[in-house]
Amino acid sequence: MKSVASLLAGAFVSLFVAASAMAAGVELNTSQTGLALQGYDPVAYFTEGKPVQGNWQITSQYQGATYRFANEAHKDKFEADPAAYVPQYGGYCAFGTAMGFKFDGDPTQWRIVDDKLYLNLSAEIQEKWLADVPGYIDQADGKWVDIATKSPAELQQ
Repeated sequence: MKSVASLLAGAFVSLFVAASAMAAGVELNTSQTGLALQGYDPVAYFTEGKPVQGNWQITSQYQGATYRFANEAHKDKFEADPAAYVPQYGGYCAFGTAMGFKFDGDPTQWRIVDDKLYLNLSAEIQEKWLADVPGYIDQADGKWVDIATKSPAELQQ
């Protein structure tokens, strides 16, 4: 069992990593403590074909975010090639990105397209996105270049 000191140290590292990401200009969809995908395991989408909650004790950091994993094997896969598993557009809604905005990505509203993970805001938005996935991905890829370093609030102005 982890001691309180080690748990607090882990929380401090998460906050430091999140602060480092912001300093580098990378804008990811994370919690205030830097947790990505609301704690869901990014590898499980590819290996199990469904969202699976990660274990808070099995984590890895990548680009300023903390990712949780259901097991050590998933963590090892992630650490071998993190870019293959992280959601596109920093974990923000793919449809929203196509429109030039950053809205939360819901880890239960997802699709893998061409070996890339995409999230959307809600079931209704996912339905709209599914009407023209290639078109919205093209739009979002183009918009992401301009909005990647901006906060969601900056895009609302």
